This record gives sequence, C-alpha cells and structure tokens, in this order.
Amino acid sequence: MSLVLFLTLCLGIASAAPTLDPNLDAQWHQWKTKHGKKYNTSEEEHRRGVWENNMQIIKLHNKEYSEGKHSFTMEMNAFGDMTSTEFRRKMTGLQNQVIKKGKTFQKRQTLDLPKSVDWRKQGYVSPVKMQGFCNSCWAFSAAGALEGQMFRKTGQLVELSVQNLVDCSRGHGNFACIGGRMEYAFNYVRDNGGLNTEESYPYEEQEGPCRYRPENSAVNVKGFVYVPSNEAALMNAVATVGPISAAINMAFESFQFYTGGIYYEPGCTDTFVNHAVLVVGYGFEGEESDGNHYWLIKNSWGRYWGIDGYMKLAKDRNNHCGIATLPSYPSV
Repeated sequence: MSLVLFLTLCLGIASAAPTLDPNLDAQWHQWKTKHGKKYNTSEEEHRRGVWENNMQIIKLHNKEYSEGKHSFTMEMNAFGDMTSTEFRRKMTGLQNQVIKKGKTFQKRQTLDLPKSVDWRKQGYVSPVKMQGFCNSCWAFSAAGALEGQMFRKTGQLVELSVQNLVDCSRGHGNFACIGGRMEYAFNYVRDNGGLNTEESYPYEEQEGPCRYRPENSAVNVKGFVYVPSNEAALMNAVATVGPISAAINMAFESFQFYTGGIYYEPGCTDTFVNHAVLVVGYGFEGEESDGNHYWLIKNSWGRYWGIDGYMKLAKDRNNHCGIATLPSYPSV
C-alpha cells in the first residue's frame, strides 16, 4: 500500500462520524435536560458518541457486578459526555511535588478504636459541593478538614470559603484551578491569620483576585499534622481527630461513574495519587470480614456522583488507591 493511500485511509477513519444508536435518542435527551447540557451541532455528535460509549462501559460493568465480578456498581451521571482522559484532566488537581513536612501524627493510645466511624452524624461535615471544571479538589479537601477541626473546637459547623483558598494561596505554592496541596492551604490560613466563610466569599469555579476580609474570618490555624502513610495510622487519626484530608489515585474510568458498593479496582495502586478528598469515617458492609471494610470518603463532584457525593473505598487492602499515602489535618 502506498504511503498516500495509507494516510488517506487513516484520515478517513479518524474523521468518520460516530455511529449513533437511535434507540437511545430519548435517554440522550433526558440526560441532557437533567444535567443542563447544551452543544453546538458539530460538538453534539461527538459528545453523543462519547456518551454512548460510556453507557456501554457502564452496562458491561454492572452485568459483571451481577455475576459477582465486582464489588461496586456504576451509573450514568453528569460526566457521561467526557472521556476518561478528559475527566482526569478536568476533575482532579492534586500536586505531587515533595514539600516540607509538618508535624507527624502521634497515635492516640486508645485500646479499642470503634469498628465504624461517621463524622457526618456528629455534625463535623458540611454538605457536598461541586468543584466544576476548576482543579480545586485540594481546596475543598482542606476546607473540609478545617471545618471539622473548628467544629471539634467550638461545637459550631461553619462552612469555609474554598474560593478564598483558590484566589489567595498562590504565594504558598498553590496554583488555583491548575492544582494545589492541602498542606499549602493550611499554611496559607496560618500565615494569613484566617479564612473567610463560604457565605461571605462564595465559590465561583474559577480564579479571581484575592478578596479576603479579616472581619469575615471564621478559623485560625497553628499548622498542620502529617499522618504516617499506613492505614492503621489513618484509622487511628480518623477515629480520634475527625475528618482527615487525603489523596487518591483515580486513574480508572470506573471512578468516573461509581455509584455504590465498596470501590475496589485490582490495578489501583498506591504509587500515584492525583485527587484530593476528605476521609470522614470508616466501616464495613454486612458481616465484619475481610473485603467488607471501607473508608468513607467525601468528594467534591456534587451530590449526583457516587452515594450522594460520597464513596466507600476498600479499606485494609494494601493502601488501595493510595488512600493512606498523603493524609494530613490542620491544628487549630
């Protein structure tokens, strides 16, 4: 085959329109209406093709779940028109550079830790929010940990401004909607002398000028504490301290459409983490046995993802997805 003919065939394949299933027309329009999706004519065809492909992935996974091959289910959600590559690029935001460590967590000498913990039931956790297409997961995780520690200190749950962290902490190493680290956010609040409330400085899904106002501050920070990188230490910290900031590896497309059960992907290693979350508890499903334990994780992808915005991630299975790799919390 000549080079010209080969290139012609390749270009033809690459530019070919996706074959769309007319039987899914009603579902497609319902999905667009539910999530407020609007496209121009050329983009709609592409996004419809991505959506249909994701539908097939979800359908196959849930069939295998029914056959006992998986421990969690998947469901179409607001991210259905995004490829897994686009999703990872737009919905994460954790920086992986090495930073100067804070204090190291010392395990509390508690003889018997509770078998399950859920800090939501104690009033430590604010409602789930949506980061949108701003890589600010680090700021949501940091704000959640700060809210929990301030509740522990004062008995009052005050929602704190993620936008304040996005706009104002570049000088401490963060990069707003490009990415950041929770520890840098804690250091910013310490050096700044406070952080505004969400009510006074609401989230905008993009970086803007720093508009911090001291009179609207609701938290003071002394520093932050690193939890050693193992699940036993993380369990001790969650049980005795409160919600803990953490990072996970969300490289798998199944993460995008998770909707229930205990998330376990055999290939999800702890050698790479790219997304920040908040660990608000732990527990087990059914009878307490190996494979039934989970970490309860608050995410920042809205209430229509996962279990009303939360995930149950496999616990005590070799630091699955790196959940115990970078845990930390602020001292207030």
